Amino acid sequence: MPSPHDTSIRNPPLSAKTSPEGPGCSRRVRDPADGPPAARGAAPHTEHVQVSRTASDAVTAPADAAEPVPYAVASPRLTRLTHRLEQAESSEHSALTAEFWTKVEREGTPLIEPLDDDPDHRAVTFLWRGHRATRQVLLLANGLTDPDDLAGSLLAPLPGTEIWYLTRRLRADHRGSYRLVADISPGPLPSAEEPLRARLRGLAAHAAPDPHNRMPLPGRGRSAGSSLFELPLSPPQPWREPRPDAPRGTVERHRSPGSALGDQHVTWVYRPPSGTAAGLLDVLVLPDGELWFGALGLAPTLDALLAERRIPPLLVLAPDTSGPAAWWHVHDTHEGYADFLADELLPWAAARWPVTADPRRTVVAGQSLGGTAAVHTCLRRPERFGSALAQSPAPRPAAARPPGARSPAARPRRGRLSGAPGTAHGEPSWPSQWFAPPHRDGVRIHLDVARQDVARVPGPALHDLLDHCGHTVTWQEFNGGPDHACWRGGLADGLISLLGS
Repeated sequence: MPSPHDTSIRNPPLSAKTSPEGPGCSRRVRDPADGPPAARGAAPHTEHVQVSRTASDAVTAPADAAEPVPYAVASPRLTRLTHRLEQAESSEHSALTAEFWTKVEREGTPLIEPLDDDPDHRAVTFLWRGHRATRQVLLLANGLTDPDDLAGSLLAPLPGTEIWYLTRRLRADHRGSYRLVADISPGPLPSAEEPLRARLRGLAAHAAPDPHNRMPLPGRGRSAGSSLFELPLSPPQPWREPRPDAPRGTVERHRSPGSALGDQHVTWVYRPPSGTAAGLLDVLVLPDGELWFGALGLAPTLDALLAERRIPPLLVLAPDTSGPAAWWHVHDTHEGYADFLADELLPWAAARWPVTADPRRTVVAGQSLGGTAAVHTCLRRPERFGSALAQSPAPRPAAARPPGARSPAARPRRGRLSGAPGTAHGEPSWPSQWFAPPHRDGVRIHLDVARQDVARVPGPALHDLLDHCGHTVTWQEFNGGPDHACWRGGLADGLISLLGS
């Protein structure tokens, strides 16, 4: 059995190709055995995989259910560098590695290189510039790093240099975010598997953006955020960047009532540019207002969609979910959240702005657990919410299952596609428990599904389940993880699908 420190199983020798078998942050990590701190110091194809047309009208991921898990390949550039180092005198090594880093700093990271024998994929190399104290370097890449196997995302050192690297073969339409962290703790690394896992979990908490990456992705609250990478055939996100010629809407923070969230609650409100609305405004309810408007800058996307008349004028109500307690309260399970939106937030908005009462023009959106909550809100209160935009809907915690529901099937390992959302070993799956209540009026649901998602239910299967229950469903699948890097483009596509003419 390989040692947990054996990086050869994750990074192949740079002298040969492999088969499919297979400012940053350095932190001192406290070994759990050391006691408390006071005592010691992660397409070339054009086959469409969605029912309705997207906003970008772009190349999308191929519907290849047999697509293998991303595996290790050799980086062509690092292979060439290794060959040069082998041929050079030791006195020349510093100059060769300095030349390598100069080019990296000029081009940015990760390295994205073509594979001669595989035009549909790229070799993507994540890099870290270490020093003598660097013990190990961990990659946390959304959708690529398995949280149950952090050791599988350790970078390997290039012998005789300060270069640490991890190269993966990824499909050419991949988009995602990632963070890195180096372990500079003194003393030997744990030799046993479980202590090493505990050490890596502690290390992961300190991961930060890649210092050589030029595409930051802001994070929630005080988080340093992540780094973004986009492969050449990743679907365009044409509404992402601000447009100087687009009239600007306004974003304000209001105190809104909400017994489910406390007597006073912050809600971010987007209003369309003046003069764009001739009648009542459509409504979008989007949790995580502090992230979507405070960090990710959603307003320019809405401005651009309105300027090109891809969606009608709308009011966006984005409850603030700062802090883990508020986040779980909004995204968790209980019916109180749906009732808060229908009975408190919407009436509060209607008393202040000219908004529609038509449920088909009222959309509730969400991501991950919030995506599940969005669908559940429509099913519970279809008289107020007739449309749901669910991005990477995820299973809810065990404590949040419907009364009398059995335990859901175990989470699939990353890379294993779960089957149709019906049963597992004779037991109903979480989608069938939550998304198939009887005798509900049909609602419209747009699914935005991540291909690289450990909690993933295949889009076609979830589409069929919801369609069987009488709902109108569209879906699209993107090649990435459950990630705001992808969701911010998918949100625009979903709004066009649900509200566009």
